[in-house]
Amino acid sequence: MEPIQRGNIRLAATVLLLRDASPGPEVFMVKRPGSGVFPDLHVFPGGKVDEGDHLEAICSGLDDATASARLGVAAGGLRYWVAAIRECFEECGVLLATRDGVLLEFDTAAERQRFTSYRRAIEAGDMTLPQICRQEGLLLACDRLAYFSHWLTPESAPKRFDTRFFTTTMPTGQHAIADTGETAEAEWVRPEDALARHGEGAWQMIHPTLVTLGSITGKATVADILAGVRAETHLPALTDALRAHGMRDLR
Repeated sequence: MEPIQRGNIRLAATVLLLRDASPGPEVFMVKRPGSGVFPDLHVFPGGKVDEGDHLEAICSGLDDATASARLGVAAGGLRYWVAAIRECFEECGVLLATRDGVLLEFDTAAERQRFTSYRRAIEAGDMTLPQICRQEGLLLACDRLAYFSHWLTPESAPKRFDTRFFTTTMPTGQHAIADTGETAEAEWVRPEDALARHGEGAWQMIHPTLVTLGSITGKATVADILAGVRAETHLPALTDALRAHGMRDLR
């Protein structure tokens, strides 16, 4: 199993949370604060893989052997799926999990409040995601995340991340609410509009984000996007220029 950090390179996971809207599919994007890593950038939710993300026992629909094969690693691939789910809950309040085989929906005000409290407890270090899953009878819905792309921060960057991108449909009955401690802004946006804002100079984005947005434009529905991802036809051809910006083969 690869270490979560090698030199100044840290394993990480990012998730494209998608939903259908009347003008076309939208993706949830956040703006990083003006301090820290990648300040003021508009990005997709995500973060570092943690040592505690090796949680095969509480995952459904995917085991580590299958996950690792999809990524082209010997072992430990499932950690990326778990990290993406954990970060999505921490940053957006959206939890991809099942109870008795049914995708979690926050059906009542009491349940919404309970999971908001769980989210705050994780942020404070008072609870862990496995504790919440055991308490609520949940399994992490790893099979709901489709593997999207692989990026490695170029050598010129002071901090580097070996990042796997994933995508999923926004669960019915849940609402994405950004963590104000980790993000300055957040909104649902059409990929075309996000790219236009970057072109106008209103949004700062790095190459992986721009390429990712470009690969999901022009689609009528989220299902169309996911069909391309599953068929692995969604990404542009890997050129020397894209490799210089950090894009890697899927596996």
